[in-house]
Amino acid sequence: MKLYWIWLLFNVVPWVFAFLYFAGDMSGITWRLLGLSVFFILFFIMPLVKHHQITAMILLAANAVISVITLYPQQEQGFNPFLLLILSLLIGEAYYRLSDALAAIVTAVAAAGILITILNTDLSLPLISFISIYFLLYFSALILYKQTKNKHDDLHARYDALLSEYKGLKRRLASEEETARQEERVLIGHEIHDSVGHKLTALLMQMEVFRLKADEKDKTQIQSLKTLANESLEETRSAVKMLKQHDVGGLQGVIRLIRKLETESFIRIHFSVKHGAFTVPLTGEQSFVIFRSVQEALTNIMKHSHAREAEVSFETPGGSVFRFEISNPVKNNHRLKEGFGLTSMRERLEKIGGELEILKTEEQFIVRGFIKIGEQGEHNDPDTTR
Repeated sequence: MKLYWIWLLFNVVPWVFAFLYFAGDMSGITWRLLGLSVFFILFFIMPLVKHHQITAMILLAANAVISVITLYPQQEQGFNPFLLLILSLLIGEAYYRLSDALAAIVTAVAAAGILITILNTDLSLPLISFISIYFLLYFSALILYKQTKNKHDDLHARYDALLSEYKGLKRRLASEEETARQEERVLIGHEIHDSVGHKLTALLMQMEVFRLKADEKDKTQIQSLKTLANESLEETRSAVKMLKQHDVGGLQGVIRLIRKLETESFIRIHFSVKHGAFTVPLTGEQSFVIFRSVQEALTNIMKHSHAREAEVSFETPGGSVFRFEISNPVKNNHRLKEGFGLTSMRERLEKIGGELEILKTEEQFIVRGFIKIGEQGEHNDPDTTR
């Protein structure tokens, strides 16, 4: 915004001096003021069409024509030197905002206006030479600036691409580490289940047989040993169940991971946690799927939305369902089409008994999912040491 006001000042000052140049002869001041008004109307419209290069080129070319017509000398009036500054600003803005081809069109219009003005004005040879040298140096500086700007834009694009690749690689590395940890947990759980759990169960059975055959004086000691073995078996079962769970840690862990993702991807996230959501007994698998779903939705925002903010809410309506929702503002009317990420998210939720709903309005893109509380734990956490 500060740059906009500076650019406005740069345009106002030459026009003020251009009108002061005609102070001695105010003939035709009405239509000159009209031309000035139209010039600044188009100037104020320019920021609204800065992303549409052809429209911006038309406005800049129109302003060049208006400038030449407004400051065109009448009868005995001399050439207005401030016209050079005004057209120079327009050409400079064209090379800053537009591609080389479109900027060349604006330059051609401005150069044609200057040439027509010079041909219809009685200028001395030194003054014509000055104007020619001025534009020669000015265009040389513009070409140098454009080359520098193109190199800067290219470096900036490469930096953004590398930064995006780095963040993606970092997320993949974290995901692979999580997968490796989980596989190791499952492997250890299976080892415990297949070795320690089975052996303890066999030991209990043999001790029970031995107790039935033992003398009465030894039964008390055998029962004590059997109780100790049974406690060891129960602790083994608890260890196996804990090893099966992911390392996310409920809704608090999900939010912690999302906050970490927020700092890495420079997205501003607004959380809304309804009453009871923090106390929901989510299993490790459910927490992991919720985090991955939110992560995929935020990644989708980074790829397809100009907005760098999102709203994430968690709630437990009725206490039997855990629901999450991710929404972000949109400014386009493109037709909704599910890609691989959203399809994978849907399949992952359906695998644990949940559902996914995707909505798109004129102002919002919404991803909403829910999981039935308790169902996943009962389905996936049986007593594996039986």
